Amino acid sequence: MTQQLPQAPSTEPELAGVRNFRDVGGLPTVDGRRVRYGRLFRSGHLANATASDAAFLSGLGLHTIFDFRNAADQKLEGPDVELPGVRNVNMPLSDPADGAEFWKMVREGNLDQLKSILADGKAAGRMSASYRMIIKERTGEHSRVLHALAEDSVPALMHCAAGKDRAGLSIAVSLLAVGVDRDAIEADYLKSNDPHRRYQVRRKDNSPAAMSPEVMELLAPLFDARAEYLAAAFETIEETWGGTERYLSEGLGLSPETRERLRERLLDEA
Repeated sequence: MTQQLPQAPSTEPELAGVRNFRDVGGLPTVDGRRVRYGRLFRSGHLANATASDAAFLSGLGLHTIFDFRNAADQKLEGPDVELPGVRNVNMPLSDPADGAEFWKMVREGNLDQLKSILADGKAAGRMSASYRMIIKERTGEHSRVLHALAEDSVPALMHCAAGKDRAGLSIAVSLLAVGVDRDAIEADYLKSNDPHRRYQVRRKDNSPAAMSPEVMELLAPLFDARAEYLAAAFETIEETWGGTERYLSEGLGLSPETRERLRERLLDEA
């Protein structure tokens, strides 16, 4: 059962040009500690951040922003706003060539074309497969992120385009590494479905026909955060490494000392 999460100590901001922003502070670990507020943030892309958004983000004291978008995403949405004194690390977790025709169809295809690639569970299946692929094939990138967090990169903000898939998995992996309860990880992940957080679907033609209820229903699995997607990632960890501990130590190359530094940086005092 998904558990209720503690509320942040202050009102969560609703930024004008940045979707899906939140602090993951407060999440409980299996040994009774909690993620410290102000250490690890997540969001959608920062390309449309307003001046007031940028001022708020600058006030967080960020050390590093991890941008998991690929070149095609950045071309579509634009580069992140520059925040003074903050290190920007672009680390694509998906290949722009992989699925380029698929995403072109998502943006431009008519109803019949969309049915051919998305109907009958195909869209949800594609998303679960994507989560499995990232866990299995992007161990090097996730290792780099976690070692950076352990060394000097907090406070950190992680984002992709919508802030739910690539960033969602990177946040989930980071939380697993410090022992956060899996139900709490899932509950935070599912927050991306809140109406004010959801990615604004963009199609080449934004006419009523191109954005009809039937079209939006077909597209929904691509833009939803679904428990089954995160479950596919967790299942891949179990199937490939036999459990979280071997995934972290062998898959991501995290030593006990690095794990402990991560806990020191991200968790409240024991």
